[in-house]
Amino acid sequence: MGRGITERLLARGDEVVVLARGSYPDLEARGARMVRAALTEAEAVAAACAGRDVVFHVAAQAGIWGPFETFYQSNVVGTRNVLAGVRAHRVPRLVYTSSPSVTFDGTDAVNADERLTYPSHFENAYSATKAEAEQAVLAAAQRGDVAATAMRPHLIWGPGDPHLIPRVVKAARAGRLVQVGDGTNKVDITYVENVVDAHLLAGDALHAGHPANGRAYFVSNGEPVALWPWINGLLERLGIPVVKRRISVGTARRIGTAMEAAYRWLDLPGEPRMTRFLAAQLGTSHWYDISALRRDLGYTPRVGLDEGFEALVAWLKAKGI
Repeated sequence: MGRGITERLLARGDEVVVLARGSYPDLEARGARMVRAALTEAEAVAAACAGRDVVFHVAAQAGIWGPFETFYQSNVVGTRNVLAGVRAHRVPRLVYTSSPSVTFDGTDAVNADERLTYPSHFENAYSATKAEAEQAVLAAAQRGDVAATAMRPHLIWGPGDPHLIPRVVKAARAGRLVQVGDGTNKVDITYVENVVDAHLLAGDALHAGHPANGRAYFVSNGEPVALWPWINGLLERLGIPVVKRRISVGTARRIGTAMEAAYRWLDLPGEPRMTRFLAAQLGTSHWYDISALRRDLGYTPRVGLDEGFEALVAWLKAKGI
């Protein structure tokens, strides 16, 4: 998504500074100025904000497992550094990439909207730290430090995906993918170009009196899918056996609880194959009403699921994934 935003900004002639831990010579060749640093490097973050009209804060430590402090440093401290840089250099607009996970309590969310509150307990460090960071951004907007909004895209997918779909495909090829629940749970999935659209709409429209200022928005394709039939349809197109093994959500949660305990007590490397959070994500419905995003920012998903699906399959095949 960060690459997609950068490429779109460059294509329309904007001057772009990219702060990232990695090196991206192809973006430099197209005119982007690169600042190689981590979000925890406050001075570098602040310097990257200098002279900007808008900051898109899309970077985060993502994942279902890992030390809380690792997530906290990137997601909370990093966001505080972005906010400090924005204030120091009087950047007028900030678009923060959040996640629906900040409202996820492990139960079904059916056509839910922004009235969902933060849960009293988070089942992983990612959700907890993203929620704290989102609240810091929205509080800054409400204080008048900056015009800011938070985008909550759900399950971003499409060509170029380095995380979500390749991990699912890899697990399926290895025979490690197991259906959680009865397969009828519906979820939102969001094509990457539509997520980019939502961010750019926000970045272009924000000002102190705009209705998006100080608000968070769910972002999706507006076409929730039955999760497991969609996954199996993708596997079929890739010539991979479909998922037939299944376990209940309750069983998956119990397995996740046991695996989490074992990884903590034994200090095992990597991450558990199942956690309580993952069990709930795979076995419950979570899809959202995007009426507020349509109303306040004029968002309309340009790329439908069928078109996006074909582009994804073509890319996966071309990459041999």
